[in-house]
Amino acid sequence: MSTDTKPKHIGRNISRIRELRDMKQDALAISMGVSQQTISIIEGSETVDDEKLKTIAGLLGVTPDVIKNFSEEAVFNIIGNTYQDNASSVNHGCTFNPLDKLLEAFEENKKLYQQLIQAEKEKVAFLEKLLSEK
Repeated sequence: MSTDTKPKHIGRNISRIRELRDMKQDALAISMGVSQQTISIIEGSETVDDEKLKTIAGLLGVTPDVIKNFSEEAVFNIIGNTYQDNASSVNHGCTFNPLDKLLEAFEENKKLYQQLIQAEKEKVAFLEKLLSEK
């Protein structure tokens, strides 16, 4: 059994970063001025020449070193740690009782409605008074 480390598969790393960026092969191909099949071949290649790698890295918004050293485990660790570190300060639950808010709104509307009714009664009384004076 050999203890040699397996070389990074650059094409697979390009594919994963592209997918994480929510970019289709077609979009990357158009940006590079090549066909989608060319991108597919590049992503299937274990190695990619430095000039092509630099171009692809720029289009993906990363450096060539990021592609060369990409690790999915690291990405998930970063995501997991970021979520866990902020979990204590972020409350994803509701901080109030929605039914209480609904009842408060109902009571406010009820008061407004009663004020409108009172204003209309006063208006009717005023108009009746004007008519009776004539």
